[in-house]
Amino acid sequence: MPLTPDQSEAATLLRSLRKVAGWPAHLATLAAALGGLIAVAAAQLIATAVDRIVFAGACFEATLPTLMILAALALARAAANWTTERAAFEAAAAVRLHLFRQTLGRLADRGPTKLAGQPAGELAVTITEAIDAVGPLWRSWKPGVVRAAVVPLAVLIVVAPLDPLAAVILVVALPLLVWFSILAGKGAEEASGRQWASLARLGGHLLDQIRGLGELKLAGTSQAAVTSVARAAKAYGRETMAVLRLAFLSALVVEFVATGAIAGVAVAVGFRLLWGELDFATGFFVLLLAPEFFAPLREIGLRRHARLEAMTALGTLAPLLAEPKTAGHQPMTATTAPAIRFEAVRVVHDDGRVALDGFDLDIAAGEHVALVGSSGAGKSTLFALLARFIEPSSGRILINGQPLSDIDPQHWRRALVSMPQAPQFFDGSIADNIVMGRTAPGPACDDAMHDALRAAGAEAIIARLPQGLATPLAERGKNLSGGEAQRLALARAFFAAGPLVLFDEPTSHLDAEAQAMVLRGLATLRQGRTVLTIAHRLETVASADRIVLIEDGRVLAQGAPQPMLDQLKARAAPPAAERSDA
Repeated sequence: MPLTPDQSEAATLLRSLRKVAGWPAHLATLAAALGGLIAVAAAQLIATAVDRIVFAGACFEATLPTLMILAALALARAAANWTTERAAFEAAAAVRLHLFRQTLGRLADRGPTKLAGQPAGELAVTITEAIDAVGPLWRSWKPGVVRAAVVPLAVLIVVAPLDPLAAVILVVALPLLVWFSILAGKGAEEASGRQWASLARLGGHLLDQIRGLGELKLAGTSQAAVTSVARAAKAYGRETMAVLRLAFLSALVVEFVATGAIAGVAVAVGFRLLWGELDFATGFFVLLLAPEFFAPLREIGLRRHARLEAMTALGTLAPLLAEPKTAGHQPMTATTAPAIRFEAVRVVHDDGRVALDGFDLDIAAGEHVALVGSSGAGKSTLFALLARFIEPSSGRILINGQPLSDIDPQHWRRALVSMPQAPQFFDGSIADNIVMGRTAPGPACDDAMHDALRAAGAEAIIARLPQGLATPLAERGKNLSGGEAQRLALARAFFAAGPLVLFDEPTSHLDAEAQAMVLRGLATLRQGRTVLTIAHRLETVASADRIVLIEDGRVLAQGAPQPMLDQLKARAAPPAAERSDA
């Protein structure tokens, strides 16, 4: 049966993870096989010891060497099982860590622009639940598969010369067991896929309801939201039970066939013992090996649903991990204020919408350019291009004559300073949110941080807090006012000290006093840097060296502030006929 695209991607990803699992995975499989072989040897010693004590009348001292060897084998089997579990755990942990890092890295490469259309709850499920589901593939499934391949073969090799009839029963039962197991588990992979889709929907829906709880309360529909979440949870429960039903049915079929085969071996051995065709030691040895023959097959039957979940999870992760990384490995040629050139840049989004269409613009080093235009004109797309969150569909961007696509994205982003309308704060202290991991803690870092706070006019904010810079911030900075948040974001920008500054109207939500303080800080920050500002307020536009009007993804007009302001006012004013009608 040909593999579906998801199955093929999951299989490809699984092969690539074998190197990640490394030597612990090989050690786990080796120890699992060794433990199974020890069980076969132990069964021989048990049968011999019982036969000598019960039928040969041997004394305890005579059987002591056999019992000591048996005890040593028991310890060796316990050690092999412990090694299997420990090594398998290490392999699973290595795979999980690798997947976690790779997933976060690819999400970072995609950037917020490409991720904007994907529900955050679904991403959270992908990063956590899907990666966790891959672990059992190495912790239990792979060692179990090795046991299932080695132990039954070893049992058949041992049993066939001693009792051909018992060997025939085992050989006949084996394909029946596999066939019935596959038949019982038919459709389990599709059910597992539906389960993961339901879980992702539940995660996204729950996060949406929590984020909009205030609006739901005001609208009086919070109870309806609870009902909708409960409905999504019940749907996930139904899909989970469907997977478990198929998994348990498969395990039940394995148990039924295995129990029937063991009973058949027991009956055959019993009658031939009764007829004198077998001695007790041989018959007892064969009886002990029959359960060992099916034990690893039972184990993988019980673990089959975990394997299905893992493969479904890999199919979920594979498209994300298969995306190529952003190109560019060269360092920047300069660390001073850069000159920027856009040459016939065109950007077409995944939905076919054209954001920029033949965009051309030259920005001199150290120049402050204000970008104006209606919503959807392409201003935010320019910022996304400069932040390397998206790449041009055609055309190119030059930084000091060097193609931006050739520059290493991480190296380039360290040169950027960004101040959005609503700055993002993360779980941690104020100091953590200013430094953002750019510099190792120490006296130099502390001095730079205090300088940044002073330049941003944020020292008074810190002075009012009992814990100072160690004060923990609430989620998304909820314990900060709008002005405080912007001044701390400004301090973060001063600390970053990059040569290129991107402003997205950082004063749009502030009162007059807070706006004046932030504008003074911005004026200081602009010195010696190339600055691009998405502008909506007159104060921001008037302070620029040049104003660029963007419409329909192209530069419609540009020039010095005053002439451009007059032109913008003329464009905004209604025609004379409309004024007279009014």
